[in-house]
Amino acid sequence: MGKVALGVAVGVAVAACAVAALVVGRRVRSRRKWKRVVGVLKELEESCETTVGRLRQVVDAMAVEMHAGLASEGGSKLKMLLTFVDNLPSGSEKGTFYALDLGGTNFRVLRVELGGQRSYLDPDVERQPIPQQLMSGRSEDLFDFIASSLHEFVEKGKDSEQSPITKELGFTFSFPVKQTSVSSGILIKWTKGFAIKDLVGKEVAGGLQQALDRKGLNMRVAVLVNDTVGTLALGHYHDADTVAAVIIGTGTNACYWERTDAIIKCQGLLTTSGGMVVNMEWGNFWSSHLPRTLYDIDLDAESPNPNDQGFEKMISGMYLGDIVRRVILRMSEETDIFRPVSSSLSEPFTLRTPLMAAMHEDYSPELTEVARILKDVLNIPDVPLKARKLVVKVCDVVTRRAARLAAAGIVGILKKIGRDGSGGITGGRSRSDIKMRRTVVAIEGSLYTKYTMFREYLHEALHEILGEDISQHVILKVMEDGSGTGAALLAASHSSESVDNIQLL
Repeated sequence: MGKVALGVAVGVAVAACAVAALVVGRRVRSRRKWKRVVGVLKELEESCETTVGRLRQVVDAMAVEMHAGLASEGGSKLKMLLTFVDNLPSGSEKGTFYALDLGGTNFRVLRVELGGQRSYLDPDVERQPIPQQLMSGRSEDLFDFIASSLHEFVEKGKDSEQSPITKELGFTFSFPVKQTSVSSGILIKWTKGFAIKDLVGKEVAGGLQQALDRKGLNMRVAVLVNDTVGTLALGHYHDADTVAAVIIGTGTNACYWERTDAIIKCQGLLTTSGGMVVNMEWGNFWSSHLPRTLYDIDLDAESPNPNDQGFEKMISGMYLGDIVRRVILRMSEETDIFRPVSSSLSEPFTLRTPLMAAMHEDYSPELTEVARILKDVLNIPDVPLKARKLVVKVCDVVTRRAARLAAAGIVGILKKIGRDGSGGITGGRSRSDIKMRRTVVAIEGSLYTKYTMFREYLHEALHEILGEDISQHVILKVMEDGSGTGAALLAASHSSESVDNIQLL
């Protein structure tokens, strides 16, 4: 009996040891898997590192590329396009002005009443969808449709279309254009689903003007601009210290006020104001100092425009969510912590940036919003809390890098125009003998206005790069609707009553 009991005891002990060994083995494997996932995060953090020293290198690179782009055509990744806008709104403008904003599948018409004295702006706005067939038909049909809508809009307002006074129109055309004057430009190519072949390589504003004339509208296209220039105009209307404008939304761009004598590639350019707005097209900026990861390289290679818009792909709302998705995919491939790889997780741009921001700014104890988005959008259910915390950290790393690089870009502009306190010294060192002027940068775009963590990281980086003494003189002011209201203001500042201020000698 004793031997039987001993045998049973030994058997139980062996079984217990086997179970314990199994449990320990699972824990060891689990720890190894977790270590691999944490390793992916650590590698990301190191690759995305944006020390102040590195940001100042980006600042210097941006300023150098701006100089190169102004010196010669094709001399830089920055196009540094002349806008021929040489007169920004001052706030003294009076009268009724119109704007047309065409930049996607909808267009907007606006009317702004200006009373001088930087009057309060309360524009009348009407939005109109563009029929699908007009997006790939003839340019004449598109412009006739727009002119008809504008005609109806004018009729609804106080203005009489029979007025002998020619109405001034600002035309925001958010497609690649080679500007030839303040009110004319040649379409380089269509984007955003448009494919009207007969307008490519042709002058844009002239087609609209002809349609307005056919409709009997006594209206003149006074300016042809993009949304960034409109944002600068709106900023300058409200505050004369505004020297630049930045849009950080789905895409990104910047423009600024430049001295005419600094635009070397257009020698003989004279403006009575002594300056002109330059459209940087800064989304295409590139420098070896930008902290690029394997995820950025893969995203770029798989994009419709590889080796193009490199800066935009690192800082704009179009791409941040997809960078995060790629990191989560890599983690899923390294371990089963996110269960088997879902097809949704492998699909590019499934995770949009607003959803990424919602995960990043989920402050609930259990990260319930993170769990919901992982389940509903990426088809990854039942993710443990510690893995959800990891996802939030990935969002943080990607967003922080983007915001800090955007800040470096802004300081690069300020450096180029001598508003960063460095007196032209490279490396971002400030000089105590330089009196810093109040400097305002107009800023627009949902990534900045709606994403709190992005905005805070950008401000933090500005402060770090410039230092406390200089940063207190630099103000970022949020603008709303530069593409609409700003264009109407530019129509006012470039109305037919103004003298043509630009000469090419």
